[in-house]
Formats: sequence, structure tokens, C-alpha cells
Amino acid sequence: MGALDGRHALVTGGGSGIGAAIARALVEAGAAVTIAGRDKSKLEAMARSLKCATAVADVTREADCTAMVDAARERLGPLDIVIANAGAAESAPFARIDSAHWQRMVDVNLTGAFNTARAAFADLTRAGAGEGGRRLIFIASTAALKGYPYVAAYVAAKHGVLGLARALSAELATTGVTVNAVCPGFTDTPLLEASVAAISAKTKRPAADARAALAKDNAHNRLIAPEEVAGTVLWLCTAAASSINGQAIAISGGQV
Repeated sequence: MGALDGRHALVTGGGSGIGAAIARALVEAGAAVTIAGRDKSKLEAMARSLKCATAVADVTREADCTAMVDAARERLGPLDIVIANAGAAESAPFARIDSAHWQRMVDVNLTGAFNTARAAFADLTRAGAGEGGRRLIFIASTAALKGYPYVAAYVAAKHGVLGLARALSAELATTGVTVNAVCPGFTDTPLLEASVAAISAKTKRPAADARAALAKDNAHNRLIAPEEVAGTVLWLCTAAASSINGQAIAISGGQV
């Protein structure tokens, strides 16, 4: 018997990186899993590997998130666990951040988290939560806990995600639903590789140097593995974490 047998989990941004690692951990623990994202081919490849369901959705669009939850429910039943993981990062000095850059970061990171939570809210708060309860977990970032230079819009959006998690945790504290934010430091994912490429292109430094510089921002001087984030999320989904609510859990080697 797996720790999550009989439970249905939705993971946004589940086609790669942290989302894929979380989906894998949940499947291995016995959960029925739906992964969602914008890239249909990437989702389908991951779904074949994990034997899970897919839902194509752009979390910046409210209608997409409603359809995503409806499709997940139709295939595997109502949701018990929602992992709002989809996100993106762009960098620029503040003087060069225009309104379009700002809106992109807010839309995908903060509004996307809101849209996901709102679409799944009725499922999560339905009667009969059971002993294990239900879980809403936002994948934020250490950027939700501190400031970083050159990513002001991203930092502001991730701070908003943490605020959303804390507000919902207080609102739902007596319902059997826990709400938490997991805040990884620099993690070895395709998103980080895109940042490395951008840094390398702008500074003319080798990609290896850019990766090393990012790794040094984690206190233990290495990149976080996606599986480390997934392990924390898995624990939060178990009955052992039923009293963990409203927390920002940093995975950064002690950076914050």
C-alpha cells in the first residue's frame, strides 16, 4: 500500500523539471496523478513514462484552468492534492523592466497560482476529507523570502504567491485542507538552464561559470536536485504533515 493510495493529485507545469519530479514521486506513492502544462507533446511523453493523465492548459487563463480541473476530475475523480508549480523567470535591471515584462511574470507566477487554486477549490473543500486531509501546495522560490537583483518582477510575484498561501492557510485551517509554499533555491532544471544561457550570452562567460555562480547562492554551494523538492512535497501530502499549514519551507541548504 502506498502512502497516497486512492488520492488524485494535479501537478501544473508537470512536463519537466520540478513538476515532473513531483509527479513521479506522487505516482510512486500510489496517487493517481494528472500533469498539466502548455506543451502537449512534452506532457504526453512524461505521461507515458509515469502512467498518469494529462491536461493541456495555460495557467494564465482562467478558462484553461477550469477546463483543466474538469478534465482531471472526469478521468480520475475529484482532486485531493493540488500542486501549483507552473512558473517562469525573466531577468532585467529594474530600469529596463517594462510593463509587458512585469505583466508576464505576474500572470504566470502569481495569477497562474491563483487560477489553479480557484479552479480546484471546490474539489479541495468538498465534504469528507478523511484522515489524510487535502493539500494545496504552491511551489514558490527563495525569491518569495528574500530579494534578488535583476529579477524584481519575478521576486514580487513569488512574494505574492507566499502571501496567497498564507491567506488561504488561515482561511481553510479548520477544513482539513492544508496550504503551504515550498521555496527552492537555484534548482537544476530546464528553467535554470535557460537562465544560464541568458547569463552566458550577456556576460560572455562560459556556461559552466554561470552555473557555478548560481550554485554558490545556495548555502551548501550546489544546485538543488528536483527530487529534493519532490521529496518535501511528498511528505507534505502525507498524513504525517497534517498539522503543517501556512508554512514557507525553504530548500536551499540554509540560505534563508
